[in-house]
Formats: sequence, structure tokens, C-alpha cells
Amino acid sequence: MADLSIAVLVGRLTRDAELKYTNSGQPVCHFSVATGSRRKKGDQWVEESSFWDVDLWGKQAESLNQYLTKGKLVAVEGAMRQDRWEQDGQPRVKVIVNANTVQLLGSQGGQGGGQGYAGQPTAPARDNQGRDQSRPQGPAPRQPESDEFSDEIPF
Repeated sequence: MADLSIAVLVGRLTRDAELKYTNSGQPVCHFSVATGSRRKKGDQWVEESSFWDVDLWGKQAESLNQYLTKGKLVAVEGAMRQDRWEQDGQPRVKVIVNANTVQLLGSQGGQGGGQGYAGQPTAPARDNQGRDQSRPQGPAPRQPESDEFSDEIPF
């Protein structure tokens, strides 16, 4: 069995994507994704950010490039690789994710309520107190009470 180096990232683009072509004409889209996590350090919770370089190849790179703009929320799945080189006598290593799939999530800047790329639902719009504005306010309608049980399955 071969070893695995799979990455799954959900985060925001740190800059607009760049579409380039190799000498053989193969399209490649370069972009960077920021992810965040929290961990406890002493008595305080500390936010930590990580930044991931991503390469997307082929027709997917050409078609998605225009939508990959700074601040866009994306999900990336792919294989990790390390680029190694020497700079000023010091060895350098950079982890790059070769994306198999990139999915656009939500809307830019995290303001939701609409449809994302390809009709994907985004987060609901919220008022200044964090309430979901897509749902009706007030008490939920009452359901009729019944002691009858139906054996019919609705599908």
C-alpha cells in the first residue's frame, strides 16, 4: 500500500488567485488559503492562523480562477507535497497542496443569506443580535394534537 498525504482545508483566500501556464501549455492556478484554530495557552484561548499555498491544475484552474478572489471561503481537498531548495546557504522547505477539488463556499467576506457558486446555500443573514433573519420571528405554529397513528409511509 502506498503512503498518503491528503489535505482537507476550509478557509479564506488571502489574495486573488493567479492563473499561469506551463511551457507545455498546462494551466495552473496559484492561491493561498488561511485557516484558523484556537488553543488554550495558560488561562487564555489563543487564535492561531496557518497559511497554505495551493496549486489547482487543468480545466478546473481555468474555470475557477475568476471566482477565487481575496476573502472567498473555499474548501480544498488534495495531496500535499514539499518543495525544497537552498537560499543564501540555508535549506528551505515549503508545503504546497496540489488540489484535486476546490469548492466555493458562501459569499465573500462571510456575509451570507444568498446562494454561493453553483447555487450552493450560504450562511443565513443575521441581524445585529445574531438572530437568523431567514426564519419567521415569533412562536412556532402549533401542531394539531392527535392520538391517531398512521401506518402509511409518506414516500
